[in-house]
Amino acid sequence: MSIPKEPRQLMINLMYLVLTALLALNVSAEVMNAFFDLQKSMKTSNEITSNGVKDTKNGIQELLNKKPKLKDPLNNAIDSVMSEVQGLVTYINEVENDLIDKCGNNDGTVDENDMDKYGKPKGKKNKDATTRILLLEGKGDEVAQRVKDTRANLEAIYTNVMRNKNVLDEAKIPKEEAEERIKAVIESIPLYIESDEDIKKKAPDKKSWADYKFRQMPLAAVLPTLTKIQADARNAEANIVNKLAELVGGREIKLNKFFPVINAKKGYVIKGEKFESTVQIGAYSSEFAKNASISVNGQKINLKDGVGTFTETANTTGKRKLKLTANVVNPLTGEKFNESSEFEYEVGVRSATVSADKMNVFYIGVENPVSVAVAGASSNQIKANCSGCDMRGSGGKYTVTASRPGEATINISGGGLPNTPFKFRVKRIPDPVPVLGAGPNKKGGTLGNGEFKAQLGLAAILEGFDFDAKCAIQGYEVTRVAKRKDPVPVINRGARYSADALRIVRQAVPGDTYYFDNVKAKCPGDSAGRRLPSILFKIR
Repeated sequence: MSIPKEPRQLMINLMYLVLTALLALNVSAEVMNAFFDLQKSMKTSNEITSNGVKDTKNGIQELLNKKPKLKDPLNNAIDSVMSEVQGLVTYINEVENDLIDKCGNNDGTVDENDMDKYGKPKGKKNKDATTRILLLEGKGDEVAQRVKDTRANLEAIYTNVMRNKNVLDEAKIPKEEAEERIKAVIESIPLYIESDEDIKKKAPDKKSWADYKFRQMPLAAVLPTLTKIQADARNAEANIVNKLAELVGGREIKLNKFFPVINAKKGYVIKGEKFESTVQIGAYSSEFAKNASISVNGQKINLKDGVGTFTETANTTGKRKLKLTANVVNPLTGEKFNESSEFEYEVGVRSATVSADKMNVFYIGVENPVSVAVAGASSNQIKANCSGCDMRGSGGKYTVTASRPGEATINISGGGLPNTPFKFRVKRIPDPVPVLGAGPNKKGGTLGNGEFKAQLGLAAILEGFDFDAKCAIQGYEVTRVAKRKDPVPVINRGARYSADALRIVRQAVPGDTYYFDNVKAKCPGDSAGRRLPSILFKIR
C-alpha cells in the first residue's frame, strides 16, 4: 500500500518551473502545448494518488478492527482529510472551467466550442481574461484563501488526532514524540501560499501571490498553476493519511523506484551565460542519499545530502541535451538501482526591439513616443540613446524629438545585449488642409450665403495625423468674383479676416465666387511657412 510522494512532487515542481520560464520567454508554440501535456500528466498523477489514499484507508480496516480505540478517531480523521482535499480539488476544477469558458466563447459552459481540434482550449493565449478574473475580480485572492484554509484544516485534523489521549495510549506514543510528529507533518505539507512579504522580495513590483502568479499570464500557463495546487493538495492528503495509517502499523515503506532530477534555474539561456541547475535523486531521503551518486553527461556530481550543482557555459546556440544517471542503494534491502533520464535546454542570443508607438517615422516639431524592449532583460538594465535626435525617458518608455529631416539612429545596449542600432526616418509634419471655419463642407465647393458670412477666416487642419500638433495660418489672398463685375482681391495677414477681407465677404450674394489663394501656414518644427492648396466657394 505504498504511495510514492516525494519523487512525484519533485518532478512536478521541476517540470512546472522549467516550462514557466520557457513560456515567459515566448520561445515557441510547442511550449504552449507542453504546458497542457504537463497539466494532463498532473491530473493523471492526482487520480493515482487519490486512489492510493482510498486503498490505504481500506487496507488498514482489518487492523483497526483489532484496535477499537483507534478505529473511529482514525477513520473520522482520514474522512475529514479526504473531504477537505476533495473540496479544494473540486473548487479548482470549477475555477479552471470558468477560465476556459471566459477565454473561449463565454457562453457559461465548457464544451467543444471552447476547444480546438486537439482538445486544447482555444483561448490558451488569452491574457486579458485571466488577469481580469484572477486579479481585478479577486478570484486569485479567493483561490489563495481557499488554499490557506485547506492547509489550516489539514493541520488541525492531524494535530487533534495526535493529541487524543486514547489514540496515543493505544498506539503507545509518548506526548513528546507526538508533538515531534505533528511538527514534521506540518513542515512536510507542500500546500502553501507565499506571503506578500516573500513575494515582494522576489518581485518588488508585485503586490500579492495572485499578482505574481497570474498577472498577464496566458491561460496556457494559468491552468498548470492551478492544477499544481491540486497536486500539492493530493500529496498532502497522501502524506497525512499515510502518517495516520502508521499509527496502526498498517503501512510498509519500500523504496523501489528512483528518479534523477534536474532543477534548472532557466530552460533558455543566452549565449555567453552560464546554464546552472540543481541535480538530485527524485526519491530523496536522508537514509539513502549517502549511498547515491549522480552523473551528467558522464560528469560526476558532488552531492551533499543527495543534492548537487551542475554548471556549464553556453558557448553555442541551439538545443543542448543532458543525460542524467543515478545510482542508488536501498538502505532497507541493499537492493541497487540505476536509472537515467534526459533534460534539454535551449541556448539563444539576446535580441531587442525598438518601436515608434504611433508611426514608423519620427516627425519634426512633435514628441514621438518610443517603446524599447530587450528579450530576457528587465527595463532598468536597458541603455538607450539617439543620434540625429534628442531622447529622454526610462523603463522602456521614451520620447524622441527631432529638428531636421533625414535619418536618426537609436542605439540600445544592456542586459547582455551589445550595442545595437535601429534606424528611423525623420520627416516634416505633413501639409495641413486649409478650411473655412470648421466642418465637412468648409474645404471648398458650394456654400450657403449666411453660412459663408458667419465664418471668421481660414484654419489649417492635419488630417489623419496621430499627434497633438497644430498648424497656424500665416496669410492668404481672398478674391470676390461677382456676376459681370471685375474680381476684387484682398491680401489678408493671419488666419482671421482683416477689415478689408471682412468687407468683401459681407458683400457676398448668391452666384458669387470666392477664391482663397496663396495660402501659407506654419507647422511645429517649420523654419518658414509652407504654401497650401487654393480653395474656392460658390455662394448659393
